[in-house]
Amino acid sequence: MSGCMWHKKNEMMKKYHDNEWCKPSYDDKYIFEMLSLEGAQAGLSWNTVLCKREEYKKAFHDFDIFYCSGLSDEEIEEIRENYKVIKNILKLKSVRNNAIEILKIKEEFGSFSNYLWQYIEFKPIINSWENESDMPTQTELSQKISKDLKRRQFKFVGPVIIYSFLQAIGMVDDHMVSCKYHSLNK
Repeated sequence: MSGCMWHKKNEMMKKYHDNEWCKPSYDDKYIFEMLSLEGAQAGLSWNTVLCKREEYKKAFHDFDIFYCSGLSDEEIEEIRENYKVIKNILKLKSVRNNAIEILKIKEEFGSFSNYLWQYIEFKPIINSWENESDMPTQTELSQKISKDLKRRQFKFVGPVIIYSFLQAIGMVDDHMVSCKYHSLNK
């Protein structure tokens, strides 16, 4: 099996592909982490973000949603100055903003996971791509979720970011059908 090729760049990308990408997660903290990292990626490569992932975890207390929701502007500025994260202040402030909005969603749906997974009736979408070039950058689902998240005041949640996010948390399995990690090959 030839499998997915996008992760062949380095060992860290391969580890992410093999152990996390397209694996269903229902853990709000992990889902928040992926939303934050996907937002940080806007305009950059995933490799760049993965290289900074440990610094993000330190800076944002392992993506503790309550902690992040209470960050002050001064604390966010300290994160920008003292951690090896992407220095875009709007992306850093979006972590706090999105944590606040997730807490509101948790009140309404019980969890952020429930809110997201109900869009697909709690069952992953399994695609059967032969070539990576066939994989879309956004779909009707990512557009729908993006629109609702924006309505709820989330930041850095455009339909392309959301599609990558859906892959990251396993709501969508976009492994190539020839990849040993594709759901149908397990």
